[in-house]
Amino acid sequence: MQITFVKPTLGRLADGPFRDEARMEPLNLGVLAGLTPDGVDLRLWDDRIDHIDYDERTDLVAITVEAFTARRAYEIADEYRARRVPVIMGGIHATALPDEVAEHADSVLTGDAETRWARVVADAHERHLAPRYHGGTGTPQPTTHARRDLYEGKGYLPLSLLQFGRGCRFRCEYCAVGSYFDHQHHARPVDDVVAEIKSGTRRNLFFVDDNLIADHEAAKVLFRALIPLRKRWVSQASIDQVEDPELMRLMVESGCLGNVIGFESLDEANLEQMGKQPNLARNDRYAAAIATLSEHHLQTWAAFVLGYDHDTPDSLLEQCEWAIEQHFAFAAWNVLMPYPGTPLYDRLAAQDRLLYDGRWWLHPDYRFNSAAFKPLRMTADELTETAWACRRRWSSVSSIVTRALDRSTNMSSLTRFGLYLLYNPLFRREAFKRQGLRLGTR
Repeated sequence: MQITFVKPTLGRLADGPFRDEARMEPLNLGVLAGLTPDGVDLRLWDDRIDHIDYDERTDLVAITVEAFTARRAYEIADEYRARRVPVIMGGIHATALPDEVAEHADSVLTGDAETRWARVVADAHERHLAPRYHGGTGTPQPTTHARRDLYEGKGYLPLSLLQFGRGCRFRCEYCAVGSYFDHQHHARPVDDVVAEIKSGTRRNLFFVDDNLIADHEAAKVLFRALIPLRKRWVSQASIDQVEDPELMRLMVESGCLGNVIGFESLDEANLEQMGKQPNLARNDRYAAAIATLSEHHLQTWAAFVLGYDHDTPDSLLEQCEWAIEQHFAFAAWNVLMPYPGTPLYDRLAAQDRLLYDGRWWLHPDYRFNSAAFKPLRMTADELTETAWACRRRWSSVSSIVTRALDRSTNMSSLTRFGLYLLYNPLFRREAFKRQGLRLGTR
């Protein structure tokens, strides 16, 4: 039996399909490969770099679907189904909109796949694939390691992706992850994580957890176990990490270089509206938190959400200048996106503020990094243009040079300085390539 896994790309540039230079391993597909019984042949087509051979023989195609890749995922699924190859689709988008996904698939897998994948494979082998499978949510990849041989030759960034836990306890209005996991956090046994790390050869790791420190005490157990492994790692973590000195100490001792941290906004009214609890009541505009991160020499990837109800073009541009002054290593300037299944989507729909007929991820006129709703204090076009202005300013040569010259973080070690110099130009190129990208390739 042959199973083909597919990771769709975003869409199409003027001169051809988008090719992602900053692509990372699709961990979810590696985990499914690890869960697949012996005797099954596996292949991975990563649409971000591969040219998919639709005519290659296969018995089942498994496609992971996100909102931004849904249009392309459906194109791929339709090509296989036209050749009478059965297709199963899963992921957060499939869980949020299973009926929509079912229009392009023989089967839809909602929730986590771990507890249902063996059944899917068995049913596909018997040619009796069920139209729906539901895995619920729970402990990630129980006693299973990702099959990393699947990634060979794909040119991924030189770091191994792993996960300790899934989900986040906070209730941010815009977050699809919170809705998917019902604001619960599920962690793997630390021994399983350590065993998976030891089975690999890379020193640099990226924990893909939605919030690695969602449970401070569980994170401390993980960090203590990481210390003797002498690895270097990054992840995603909420700003409340700075309130726990022991957690910060163990984080650094275990090899942390820095984390993606959702600052989201400098406006407390915005933070209240989005329900960003760990960020509230920081009336010093995050000064104390940033000072603590600097004291520990941690580089920060600051994430911002642009377009909340109290934002204006001027306030967003001021926020960008503020971020440059903080010497953050990297930053994401994300237009607020109404993902289906989130409280934000429901609120904007009730207020008649959604654009593109409410399904921006499928609309032929929608472009990547564009506003998909009507903001309150600017037009949708102004929000799109202002977000792009923030990306251009952040990625400018003067900004990169200014931010580099921070001895507490970006210049605190040769490793950190090297990563800064390597990845800032890369992310600059990717920002320019993605802007205005059409979703899908047709």
